[in-house]
Amino acid sequence: KEEKKPMIKVGKPAPDFKASAFYKGKFMSTSLSDYKGKWVVLCFYPGDFTFVWATEVSAVAEMNPEFEKLGVQVLSMSVDSVYVHKIWNDHELSKMIGKDIPFPMLSDQDGKIGKMYGIYDEDSGVETRGRFIIDPDGIVRGFEVLTPPVGRNVSETIRQIQAFQLVRDTKGAEV
Repeated sequence: KEEKKPMIKVGKPAPDFKASAFYKGKFMSTSLSDYKGKWVVLCFYPGDFTFVWATEVSAVAEMNPEFEKLGVQVLSMSVDSVYVHKIWNDHELSKMIGKDIPFPMLSDQDGKIGKMYGIYDEDSGVETRGRFIIDPDGIVRGFEVLTPPVGRNVSETIRQIQAFQLVRDTKGAEV
């Protein structure tokens, strides 16, 4: 019997999860529900030490103050362990941006979370490049999934969040 896979839909709750993470020099555990009440941008990527995500994560890190002003928590996630996240942060990313990555880097080693979000690639054993915008109530407002060689536009993510926030704040009176 084939297992039915959950399907992410805009306007529906984002699947909750618990994951280990590397953040501010420490190993920790976190869950999506820890950020209830905040906007969340959940970014899946194929792996640490990959070129496209390195340039994208540095752009997200540089724009993190803008995300914070909007009340957004960025979370990045790959199948790499928290130890690989630490090594990547300490030896490469921190040199690219002049500081540590300013948001939690989550580990999904078995791909279970990626499977919940429909972006885990069984053949390659990694997650595709996916970005999910989740509102303070835990509802998916938008998502984008790309093949691994193509990166995402951070400015467009900020524009979309501002638009979703306007619609939410005006209860749909303004779009």
